[in-house]
Amino acid sequence: MKIIVGLGNIGNKYVRNRHNCGFIFLDTFVHHIEKEEGISVKWKEETKLNALTTKIPYKDQILFLAKPTTLMNNSGQAVSKILNFFKEPIEDLIVIFDDIDLPLGSIRVKDKGGAGTHNGMKSIIQELGGNEEFKRIRIGIESRGELTPEQQDISSYVLSDFTEKEIPDLKKSIDEGIGELKNFISN
Repeated sequence: MKIIVGLGNIGNKYVRNRHNCGFIFLDTFVHHIEKEEGISVKWKEETKLNALTTKIPYKDQILFLAKPTTLMNNSGQAVSKILNFFKEPIEDLIVIFDDIDLPLGSIRVKDKGGAGTHNGMKSIIQELGGNEEFKRIRIGIESRGELTPEQQDISSYVLSDFTEKEIPDLKKSIDEGIGELKNFISN
């Protein structure tokens, strides 16, 4: 089983936030799978896992998708609980999240690595005892100063909504990321 976690914040006020790229990505991925496989996917809240979750049959395997309900900075609590509950190896974990250091419309795929400046990823690595040996798909939300004034602090920027002008670039990067996710799943 592959465990795919999208990072974000629960709540209507965060739905279109840059920091919610992981949630937006998973919702788009689920929509693709529903069309491809002719199935209907429902999310449910798993309080014992601190996440909204769903299981999807795909390409002869099961995908477990999760959106942590812990808020971004405590995402590791949910990821740790999920891995422990299913007794899955960390190599089967794929995390999708926003990256302020990548230009909007781009992605970066890595088999392992550090957290950078991302507090959700810092939480995950800490809760996994420092283990960084899991796959990740980073969705670019901007290179500082190109779309917003450089003096704007990072926190208020990542919690701001995507503009209508930015949505096509976001969709482009998510579509590219979904292709990469399908490659991860196949291998």
